[in-house]
Amino acid sequence: MNKRFIKENISREPIDVLIIGGGPAGLGAAVSAKEAGAQSILILERDIELGGILNQCIHSGFGLLEFKEELTGPEYAWRFIKQVEEMEIPYLTGTMVLSIDPQNRIVTAINEQGVVELKAKSIVLATGSRERSAGAISLPGERPSGVYTAGMAQKLMNQGGFALGKTAVIYGSGDIGLIMARRLTLEGVKVECVLEIMPYSSGLVRNKVQCLDDFDIPLFLFHKITRVHGADVLEGITICKLDENRREIPDSQRYIPCDLLLLSVGLIPENEVARTAQVTLSDRTRGPVVDEAMQTAVPGIFACGNTLHIHDLVDYVTEESRRAGRAAAAYAMGKKDGPTDKIQVIPGEGVNYCVPQKIHPNAKEITIYLRTKEVYRNCQIEVSSGGQILRSLKKRIAVPSEMIRIKLDRKDKELTEDIEIKVVQL
Repeated sequence: MNKRFIKENISREPIDVLIIGGGPAGLGAAVSAKEAGAQSILILERDIELGGILNQCIHSGFGLLEFKEELTGPEYAWRFIKQVEEMEIPYLTGTMVLSIDPQNRIVTAINEQGVVELKAKSIVLATGSRERSAGAISLPGERPSGVYTAGMAQKLMNQGGFALGKTAVIYGSGDIGLIMARRLTLEGVKVECVLEIMPYSSGLVRNKVQCLDDFDIPLFLFHKITRVHGADVLEGITICKLDENRREIPDSQRYIPCDLLLLSVGLIPENEVARTAQVTLSDRTRGPVVDEAMQTAVPGIFACGNTLHIHDLVDYVTEESRRAGRAAAAYAMGKKDGPTDKIQVIPGEGVNYCVPQKIHPNAKEITIYLRTKEVYRNCQIEVSSGGQILRSLKKRIAVPSEMIRIKLDRKDKELTEDIEIKVVQL
């Protein structure tokens, strides 16, 4: 279906819900806001098409929770794009948001028509994330051609049809890196190994099994790159082993010849636009601090998806975005929470971060997402408030690479004090 509902002559009336980002988070928020009764919605997307990162993820594994079936990334995105078009929700592609005026909720953006200013009753930040680059991790050595982030290599191969090399090394074991190890192998590229400085894989266990183990691709834990070789074209890398404190072990270096190096060393929430709106960011997640309705510290501005914190399942992104879309629609229609002290959600022993960071005492739907600091076996995640355990969840294994989701039932316990979440070893 090629028809697009694009608002060419933007009304001067405030838009009920203005969504920045047309990826899975933005699409889910738009559909949810429309279902919740928002009269005017507009999606702004800087790429030339909707779908975000899903457009280049041609592998399967999406939608198992949301649709109870296995889909590819483009198939998952198309289900929401189709809903957006059927609901006649307008969107502008090729539009880059420059800033947000938090007091008046005026969004300044630029596209082929020039600079536009849009006033909104509520705003949803769904700007996604960006990859860490060679410079961000201070990769030692030269800067020859043949070094790519895993996501860029995925885009070039899956959407551009480019062949990138013949012999590859993956640095970092994030999900995109693991998936690209399999993708390269299927295209006839020899993947020498995947290197990881941590004592565990940074990706989902299922991706480690399906992408590395099933294709006999070695994963070297406690390893790092000490030198990139090649003046103009990548010739190889030097690696070394690390001890338990991640210090280089003497005489452990070895050279691996390769003409392709992919970096899968983590994602960073994209929050340059959020900073212009003076949104409070978390030191732990690098995304906005939000309450259970996904509302930031700035009233009327909401956040969801990878701009909030990095997800490993797009199904959880959709779950979050629907909550943000409903809340943004309610805010636009005047259904706002009165001023009140919010309960803090505190990451305790063994917990790296929790989202949301704040909860209204009268909140009805509370879903908390968290990650552990390290690998735990036979443990229990405990959620407590005022010395009473609200919820406990036993885990045979808990790893930082797999997000844990906990739902709280407010009917059982009244929330009056701060909530702490910790890992208890059994």
